[in-house]
Amino acid sequence: MQKMKLNLLLLSGCLLLFNSCKTGPINLFKATSPHELYLRKLSTAGLDKTAMGRAWMDTSNQVLTNAVNIKLPYKESGYFAAERVPASSYKFTVQRGQKISIQLTKVPAREFMIYMDVWEILDNQSTKLIASADTLNSSLSINADENRSYLLRLQPELLRSGSYTLQINTGPSLSFPVKTSSKPRIESLFGVGRDADTRRHEGIDIFDAFHTPVIASANGTVTRVAENKLGGLVVMMRPEGKDYTLYYAHLDKQIAKEGQQVLVGDTLGLMGKTGNASTTAPHLHFGIYTGSGAIDPYPFVNPTMKVAPPILSSTENLNATLRSKEKTYLFERDEPGSKPLLNLPAATILHIEAAASSWYKATLPNGKIGYIQSKDVLPVSTALRRLRLSADQVMMYDQPSGSAAVKKNLSVGSDVNLLGSFDTYYLIQDQNKEIGWINAR
Repeated sequence: MQKMKLNLLLLSGCLLLFNSCKTGPINLFKATSPHELYLRKLSTAGLDKTAMGRAWMDTSNQVLTNAVNIKLPYKESGYFAAERVPASSYKFTVQRGQKISIQLTKVPAREFMIYMDVWEILDNQSTKLIASADTLNSSLSINADENRSYLLRLQPELLRSGSYTLQINTGPSLSFPVKTSSKPRIESLFGVGRDADTRRHEGIDIFDAFHTPVIASANGTVTRVAENKLGGLVVMMRPEGKDYTLYYAHLDKQIAKEGQQVLVGDTLGLMGKTGNASTTAPHLHFGIYTGSGAIDPYPFVNPTMKVAPPILSSTENLNATLRSKEKTYLFERDEPGSKPLLNLPAATILHIEAAASSWYKATLPNGKIGYIQSKDVLPVSTALRRLRLSADQVMMYDQPSGSAAVKKNLSVGSDVNLLGSFDTYYLIQDQNKEIGWINAR
């Protein structure tokens, strides 16, 4: 223990010197992210040669293969303990047209940096880094151009402990195409049958009062102002930097001009019932077209925003060792009906990483991570029972493994407090209040 404290003090001194240097050879290299810049500084300062420095680098890669699956919107509060060299990763899926908003708050607000990196998972399962930030810039926004899965990694600096709250929301990437003071009434969604099922609806219909302003959903260029049999009076525009065109139909009046540069909220026309909408109530047919045809515009403009459930689990248990009350499961997600990952016998030991709604994100001693309902765990402060040690139980390990380091040798016949178990090992507390693992048999 004294040797570990000495190593931590030496490494802390190196990091203090390292963080005080704002210039140096590292600035000759262009980093792709704040995380990579920090990693290169570690190497330049020689900290990659230390055990903790190597552990930080290894963790940054290994955590990506052990991501928890989450469903958006999502919110958790967690704690990063410096001595554990921690990191977290999350995998989630987003629909084309949605905007991902990632917000991270932390305590302490200063001198506790957390690096955020987001990868897009491509069709061949390779990954592409698409966004990065540190917590000086504590938010990220990403527009999903395809139906994709993403990976998010959070990793704090070395020797920095603190709590954080992560919130990931989704919303529309485009502004709503109708200027209205009431709740939008969207009917006839994308893909429903038209004309006795001889064709499919290539957009959504938004109903409102006659001559309600129809507005630009993005900054861009008006590419066409015309009239056709189905759409009646129409306006088309191309958003800046995008490979699709927005289509506004059934207008009673066109206001925009071809070639006009427009900003979000600029009026393109007035709602009507021209074209094949003459027998319906006034509405806007809103569509999105790519080079391969029409795509569903609803996720691009959906005005309904889901809110992540509030955190109900006690945050006092963050970074604590707990045990399961009785036989239960470690689940894939923090929601009822989630897929069970593992059976957990009663008194299974878990480390609590974060709280999400009425669940805890927990890690088993073998590194497996998942979710358990907060009502199903207890602190280990109260012993399950007293245990008298046999000759096979005198070695106290720092991990539940026969290849782990031996913390101390205990005496045959001595009594210890049994706190919990994992696999074929017991977590115990000896008469000197020291905690470790012994063989269960």
